[in-house]
Amino acid sequence: MKKYLIIGAGMLPLAACTDSGQQQEKPNVIFIIADDLGYGDLSCYGQERFQTPNIDSLAADGVIFTRHYAGTSVSAPSRSSLITGLHTGHTPIRGNKELPTEGQYPIPGDTYNVFRLMKSQGYVTGVFGKWGLGAPATEGAPENQGVDEFYGYNCQRLAHHYFPYHLWHNTEKVMLKGNEGTAETEYSPYLIHSQALDFIRENSDSTFFMMYTSVIPHAELRLPEEEIEPFLGKFEPEKSYKGCDGGPGYRQAAYGSQEHCHAAFAAMVNVLDRQVGELRALLDSLGISDNTIVIFTSDNGPHIEGGADPAYFNSNGGLRGIKRDLYEGGIRVPFIMAWPGHIEGGRTTDHVSAFWDFLPTLADITGAELPEAQAPVQEGTAASVPGHTSDDTGCPVPCSYITDGISFLPAATGQGEQPEHEYLYWEFHEEGGRRAILQGDWKGVIYDYRNGGAMQLYNLAEDPAEQHDVAAEHPDIVSRLSTLLESARTPSPIPEFN
Repeated sequence: MKKYLIIGAGMLPLAACTDSGQQQEKPNVIFIIADDLGYGDLSCYGQERFQTPNIDSLAADGVIFTRHYAGTSVSAPSRSSLITGLHTGHTPIRGNKELPTEGQYPIPGDTYNVFRLMKSQGYVTGVFGKWGLGAPATEGAPENQGVDEFYGYNCQRLAHHYFPYHLWHNTEKVMLKGNEGTAETEYSPYLIHSQALDFIRENSDSTFFMMYTSVIPHAELRLPEEEIEPFLGKFEPEKSYKGCDGGPGYRQAAYGSQEHCHAAFAAMVNVLDRQVGELRALLDSLGISDNTIVIFTSDNGPHIEGGADPAYFNSNGGLRGIKRDLYEGGIRVPFIMAWPGHIEGGRTTDHVSAFWDFLPTLADITGAELPEAQAPVQEGTAASVPGHTSDDTGCPVPCSYITDGISFLPAATGQGEQPEHEYLYWEFHEEGGRRAILQGDWKGVIYDYRNGGAMQLYNLAEDPAEQHDVAAEHPDIVSRLSTLLESARTPSPIPEFN
């Protein structure tokens, strides 16, 4: 794969001067990422059972990407790929590695990421929602990763519960007294949304970069009664789920019960859609819409936990697979980008892009120069991405470049030449190990990799739903992709990530 260290071809960085000699103002950037929202869960992507008018409006004002891919098929490694600009064969966090009590395995404290890139360009940075890349007080906690303000769940496991006992505001543990015992009066998506809007208000005279990492619509399927009531009876036959509603495991591991799973799911997506509308209305009222990029996506495909029913809603948009799969339904995600005056509304692009393209795209937008790449290192040594050091518990990224990504700004704006990926690569470390590689129309997928699983082969141009394995008919392509797949990753010092 080509390692891009420069801005996208044919595009002028916004730090460049205009024809009049004036320097253009750098835009605010808001990146909204839903949790387990499938490719088919938005009406602008084909959802027919309910509507998402505010997100549809964002799409009408911007560009829809039809071939955008998440970092992988579960949360933490997908988000690690997003913020580091590295695919899951190179990014530090390659799986959901849990820590006791609260939090996940920490990304190294000096990892180069999108927050540090934006701070180098004078941006105020904020994250509101779910983190999942380092437990409180570790080097991976948001305040140690270039985030100026954080509010929400540090731990993605505790984010499974929508009426939690606490959230975090930077390093302060905020106890939610309205949720003591089995009470449910403080709904976390409301609290997170309020803090996100406050961040925009407080920084409207500055230049800011905000990641709004919503926990919706991840299980559990719980929300206030007034939110679900308008949807009751509309999604028959209904489905119920019996979960944990008390005792030692309450709000710890098991999901809560839900009598109306279909209605609850639709209502949760409705809350998310409404919040996107409220955010955009705030930008309008503050007079900063024209200089704010808004991006909307999801971290991976739809889930089946806690009573969720992706088959009923066609949440994967007719693609094969769901969350944890490396088939298209597990990793292809909605991706919408709006930027008044720069992106013509109502456009669609089939450019093949991925989460690790976000970092070089931000560099393209802001005119930032990415750090120099470092010479390759031998396996097992500590040095890697500039500034990284480690001991036996560290997690370096043993590669000799700063990003696997390519700026997708030319595809988004329709201006300039858009470079294409040589290939895309994913890995997943549960259930025997799964790996996938995409080159042109051909996609190779291996399940049960650790036990010698064979490569399946699909031609996505002819078979986008991956229904016909043609590996036996094209051994030459299988051989080529297998060789490429083996060279795509570098070993991780974390055993669970190999």
